[in-house]
Amino acid sequence: MMNQGLKGVVAAQTMISHIDGENGILLYRGFEIRHLTKSHSFEEIVYLLWYGEIPTPPQLQLLKKQLKAQRELPPIVKNIIKQLPVHMDMMSVIRTAISSLGTTEYGWKPTVNEAITLTALVPSIIAFRNHQQEGTPYVAPNDKLDHVANYLYMLTGEIPARAHVDALETYMILTLEHGMNASTFSARVTASTESEIISAITSAIGTMKGPLHGGAPAGVIDLLDEIGSVNRAKEVLKAKVQSGEKLMGFGHRVYKTHDPRSVALREKLLQLVGEDAWLDLALHVENTAIDVLQELKPGRALYTNVEFYAAAIMKAIHMKPELFTPTFTASRVVGWTAHVLEQAENNTIYRPQSEYIGDRKHREQ
Repeated sequence: MMNQGLKGVVAAQTMISHIDGENGILLYRGFEIRHLTKSHSFEEIVYLLWYGEIPTPPQLQLLKKQLKAQRELPPIVKNIIKQLPVHMDMMSVIRTAISSLGTTEYGWKPTVNEAITLTALVPSIIAFRNHQQEGTPYVAPNDKLDHVANYLYMLTGEIPARAHVDALETYMILTLEHGMNASTFSARVTASTESEIISAITSAIGTMKGPLHGGAPAGVIDLLDEIGSVNRAKEVLKAKVQSGEKLMGFGHRVYKTHDPRSVALREKLLQLVGEDAWLDLALHVENTAIDVLQELKPGRALYTNVEFYAAAIMKAIHMKPELFTPTFTASRVVGWTAHVLEQAENNTIYRPQSEYIGDRKHREQ
């Protein structure tokens, strides 16, 4: 029996993450994601995914030091980015820049140090290209700032607001890893050939670039823009439901109940009530949408997905839509590298079969 797109086929065993779509659970190395976001930083959870355990304070400080040491782009990468066509999209720029790192020092087997380098460089690639496109001076990394805060700083040249760092850090933690999705599978397939980590991550970025996988939550931005204020929320949402329009940011293909990533983001944003109007509006829109659906579509369960609050966060920190998927990539590179490291530990090359459905007659030319 063929499973189109390999749906439902177990292609690998992993200890990195687990998704229970029926019950709305996401585990990183056995830890429920909602609990991790409440008490651990981005770097701590990165360490967990790579090493399999929560770091001790000295281990955490060492990882932060290692990430900071790798942030500056090599001159050759800067030159390559400068030479790329002005119309090239950001995901293609990231893919090309990462590919250019694939020199002889990278080989088989992949190492955590290589994962650290890639994770540190992706935000710098995004920031460098963004300033080039906007005609503004490149902002060098700030060694006094941790990973997420430094990313925002390099984009704007200003020390970011604490509320914005907290919100974006929570989002990036929640998008670090999500099982055997298309881009992660691409990375593992490439790694299974014993190609180096650069090729594996380049494969993953190329896959993430596709709109069916890494598509930006622009539709949610449009919804929030249309609503504009809490006073218009019920009016706009009722009109959309009554006309049969889809509510952007609601529903998920995997989760049949609450998306645990959305729940974790919501809990974080509740701590920031009053600190940003867009975040406040998103919280109000979710509650109003649930009320409207109960009124007009009783018995229909529809919950917010991670893209709903991701859009609100991106709007609040004034990040342009062209940077949504690249920012997703800046976090997911951690999950990709974790899977590449795991693949290398017990490697078997991927070689699935295809089913021929063409003409079986011997044709004559």
